[in-house]
Amino acid sequence: MKKEKVYIDPFADMGYAKLDLHRAKRKGFPEVVFCEGKTKDQIIKIAAKICKANEIVLLTRVKNEIGKALKKKYPKGVYSPQARVFYMGTARKRQGLVSVLTGGTADIPVAEEAAITAEVMGSRVQRIYDVGVAGVHRLLAFREKIEESRVLVVVAGMDGVLPSVAGGLFSKPIIAVPTSIGYGLSLQGITPLLTMLNSCAPGIAVVNINNGFGAGYIAAMINQT
Repeated sequence: MKKEKVYIDPFADMGYAKLDLHRAKRKGFPEVVFCEGKTKDQIIKIAAKICKANEIVLLTRVKNEIGKALKKKYPKGVYSPQARVFYMGTARKRQGLVSVLTGGTADIPVAEEAAITAEVMGSRVQRIYDVGVAGVHRLLAFREKIEESRVLVVVAGMDGVLPSVAGGLFSKPIIAVPTSIGYGLSLQGITPLLTMLNSCAPGIAVVNINNGFGAGYIAAMINQT
């Protein structure tokens, strides 16, 4: 019997990190750097290593201090303090359409993390913010624009109902993102998370609390399919 060869995907062993340099070939996009818990020196060295092997690099949860250091080292890079995202490299042509909606203005930082992630991955994005269910007529005012999308990212805190409303109105797949925005019994996002998981509207998938990156990544994959 002929034995099949076992291929080991290449990675760079930096001691404190083992960078997956093969991810772009497997997933269509390079490894993304999650910066929380890493030192400034580690982040800059990891970014440099990924940059050598790929045409584009994306870093998330980047503190202002780290963002300034990255911007100094890579002047052509883009840093969004609101989304806490830094990216650099050759921009991909943006195609299709992803709509990112929020229930309120306070949800925008998480929404921006999703929007920028989707853009960096090659999606055209439209932002429709502060259209929560306390004034549902605001959402309805953008109905035609939203229907042009291939996929929706719906970000909400408080009671987390907006994805269910959108799921009942629009014929697009929806990625729901609960945020930790809300009063006491919002429980730092657990209440909207449970609301979204219990939605009776079909076609809704839910990511973790404040996980704008995860939502933007999935939205870009759906948009490009």
